[in-house]
Amino acid sequence: MVYEGIRLTPSQIAKSAVDEGVHVVGLSILSGSHMELIPDVIRELEEAGVEVPVIVGGIIPVADEKRLLEQGVARVYTPKDFQVTQMMSDIVDLVAERHGAAAAA
Repeated sequence: MVYEGIRLTPSQIAKSAVDEGVHVVGLSILSGSHMELIPDVIRELEEAGVEVPVIVGGIIPVADEKRLLEQGVARVYTPKDFQVTQMMSDIVDLVAERHGAAAAA
């Protein structure tokens, strides 16, 4: 796991994903700017050749959640999602799917 801190630009996030060879990019946005920032991050990742699932957490309305999923976000977690074990299992499954492997049961 690599934690880069807060207030990074989309290009800084993409650069870090390349430099660190990540398997997932996870973003937590509580500012309400998810509809502006997430598409920029996805675009920067694509331009950098990074093909990993992007997961998002934060205070995200249901309508925005649907739009983010349509734009390529793999999972959206909001305060209603508090089952940490289930969320971690979802993320492991995402990585396993991307690598053509079965996640451990």
